[in-house]
Amino acid sequence: MFTKMKPVTLLSLGYLVSIFIGTILLLLPFASKNGGTSFVDALFTATSATCVTGLVPFDTFTNWTMFGQIVILLLIQIGGVGFMTIITLVFMMLGKSIGLYNRTVLMQSAGSYNISGVNVLIRRIVIGTLSFEFLGALLLFFGFKNTMPIGTAIYFGIFHSISAFCNAGFDIMGAPGGSLTEYYNNPLVLITIMCLIVIGGSGFIVWSDLIESKFNVTKIKTHSKIVLVFNTILILVGALLFFLFEFSSARGNYTDLSLGDKVLNSFFLSITPRTAGFNALDNSALSAGGKILTIILMFIGGNSGSTAGGIKVTTFVIVFLSLFSIARGNDKVVIFKRRVADGIVKQSGALFTAYVSLIVFASLLISMAENFTFEEILFEVVSAIGTVGLSLGITAFCGVFSKIILILLMFTGRLGALALFSLFMKKRNENILDEPQGRVIVG
Repeated sequence: MFTKMKPVTLLSLGYLVSIFIGTILLLLPFASKNGGTSFVDALFTATSATCVTGLVPFDTFTNWTMFGQIVILLLIQIGGVGFMTIITLVFMMLGKSIGLYNRTVLMQSAGSYNISGVNVLIRRIVIGTLSFEFLGALLLFFGFKNTMPIGTAIYFGIFHSISAFCNAGFDIMGAPGGSLTEYYNNPLVLITIMCLIVIGGSGFIVWSDLIESKFNVTKIKTHSKIVLVFNTILILVGALLFFLFEFSSARGNYTDLSLGDKVLNSFFLSITPRTAGFNALDNSALSAGGKILTIILMFIGGNSGSTAGGIKVTTFVIVFLSLFSIARGNDKVVIFKRRVADGIVKQSGALFTAYVSLIVFASLLISMAENFTFEEILFEVVSAIGTVGLSLGITAFCGVFSKIILILLMFTGRLGALALFSLFMKKRNENILDEPQGRVIVG
């Protein structure tokens, strides 16, 4: 039965089943501290956790009991590493063989180059994930232990390490300002969170590539070079722009910060929109330039085959390289002395267009239903489809219709817009004869 499905169909069903089970568990009376949660809010939270987004209808610590928080954490872990990775791991532990179809699905889910290397990649994903999350939890424990009991610091360390590595952005701080605002001047906490976000958002295939090349950057594949180089550029340029925007802003986010804290928070502001969703400063107090830059970074996101969302770094780079190539009268896209296949260039352009179209359409729908500003709506919509989780504080005040729109956007962002569209499109039979050309003027 399952082998007749398209890989994307099986992946979609896997995420939907996870969301459904999570919703049922969160609806249980003992999952919430007030004894009950509405179906829409439970569905919203389960979707946000499974799609590793971080948008929430209410504060996670305040509303959910320990049971509810653990359900959310498990959904984050499943959504982060991918349910097919977990299923395959169980098969491997039971000594079951993995068929060609399952390998194909895994290849698509994990971003592997070829089917034959899936087993090795799965081992690296599991070992790497557990190792980084353990190290992150240990460092966060030391960052938290001076402000809370030891047992709480251990639990908080584990929760936030998994949430950061999976680029989920869920927090259980219960702080008045939300997220990590109480630790805006704690380098150990913020740097640990940033490192987990970057590692998780770089992509499993990049890890594998670095291991196989023995960390010799000159020997890694073109995909990994693009990710490593342009991730670094985006982080550095983003941090510099945030520093300039917020330093010159009169709104007060940087007013009482030392120079060191301003630099630290500039990097944090640059990294978290790349689909993690944590904040150490008040998002609503960001300058206009800071908010625009945050939206751009949320739109770009992390990397293919990772825990991150967005259009992905490689898509962003290829789209703009294509733009420059066309402007120079060149029909080829070349990067690092390698030509990008025409099919990848077309796919990148289509993905870019699909995300922009969905953002515009969803923003229009929510603007008809809610009385929020354009800035607030756009910020929330991009955060949802980019599976980021940053918010200007309007999620809790959205009506049922708007929450459903955001749920669909989060699911689309986790699965991928083109992948979701392919579910409803019948594949066209190849025609060996080319249609006659029609002359069209553009630009």
